[in-house]
Amino acid sequence: MHRSYLLSIDFKVTSITEWVAMLKINPLFAILSGFEVGDTPGVGTFYDFFDRLWDSDDDNFSPHLLPLKSSVKKPSKKGNKAASVEKLTVEHLLKKLEAQSPSLDGQPFASLFDLFHKEFLLESVKKGLINNSSLSIAGDGTPVVTSARERKRRICDCSEKGFSDCSCDRYFSQPDCDIGWDSSRECFYFGYDLYMLVASDSESDLPVFPLLNPASRHDSHGFLYAYFDMINFLPQFHVKKLLLDSAHDAMPIYEYCKRNGIIPFIDLNEKRDIRTKYKDDFTIGKDGIPVCRAGRKMNHDGVERSKYRIKYRCPLASRRYGCSCQEPCSDSKYGRTVHLAMKDNPRLINIPPRDSREWKTEFNTRTSAERSNKRQKLDFLLESGRHRSTKMWYCRLYHILMLQHLDAWDLPFESTLRKLILNAA
Repeated sequence: MHRSYLLSIDFKVTSITEWVAMLKINPLFAILSGFEVGDTPGVGTFYDFFDRLWDSDDDNFSPHLLPLKSSVKKPSKKGNKAASVEKLTVEHLLKKLEAQSPSLDGQPFASLFDLFHKEFLLESVKKGLINNSSLSIAGDGTPVVTSARERKRRICDCSEKGFSDCSCDRYFSQPDCDIGWDSSRECFYFGYDLYMLVASDSESDLPVFPLLNPASRHDSHGFLYAYFDMINFLPQFHVKKLLLDSAHDAMPIYEYCKRNGIIPFIDLNEKRDIRTKYKDDFTIGKDGIPVCRAGRKMNHDGVERSKYRIKYRCPLASRRYGCSCQEPCSDSKYGRTVHLAMKDNPRLINIPPRDSREWKTEFNTRTSAERSNKRQKLDFLLESGRHRSTKMWYCRLYHILMLQHLDAWDLPFESTLRKLILNAA
């Protein structure tokens, strides 16, 4: 049953009913699935199989009866993400998740994750495709549209009494979904926000841990929920680097990375006070580079890793002729130097520095999360599932992740061009 469902996704058959019919019509599909020709399972058998993979009597996390949900507001500028509707700040949520240790046994998708973990994720580790002892994780959220509109209905009699805008609970057909803003398509959508954690240093952008959040959840909150679930469910995976976009540019995340020996590679959000006063006559400008009082960016002049600080030097100073500035900051020929210590501002002051080649090279691999999301949504047609329950969306999602790992196992470890060059030499 497992192999047959993987085949249906690989052949881009999005309906279980249609796949059951194809198994009966085409003997090849039955043989590849491991069934006897003429003795293939029916639709009910497939759904019984999905029930075994879901460790809960309820098909959703939330009950169908819920209060009205907070509305997401359209951002003022094109391309911007919608503001968070969460009641908790990033700092409070991080402290809350650090204090608790969720158990895999209590999650409805425990059996699904266990199957993916033991048969696919660990196998990729054994093949050397993922380095679980020093893992570089890239994270990104992507919209998953489950239906054209939100389906809810009243269960109260307020409308009969003349109250048309009551705040009573409604019956939601998809209680785990809500309305969010798709910044790439510039439109509202109904469904989930899929937050995916990907091994950025793997050659095939291999997924490590997924989490389906409500569509209205901000990426900074979605990352925290997904990340803390991952480190609790995968204790043998040790994260050394975090690669995130500007939606995650929050001081508590940098402080958490500093406490746990993780190197953050997070893009700065220009709306969050980039220019910061430093040592009275200097400011820390864009990309964490100090700017002197004359408005010039200082030159990077080395890193003192033992002291967790970065050294910058006046761009106009010469050891032979001194400083050519009309109003020099220092009388020394060496020029004015500034040491940026991480303890002063771990958000703006990074090791490696943001203006270094090492930082830029590593941060460029963050797009592995976007490529992985593209494979799930376009190559394997994630959004074409036509499901109405979180159980079925998780079943489809995890089987797509399994196919991504299966594809990576068949890829050559050396490129054809490299082999031709070596043979020619």
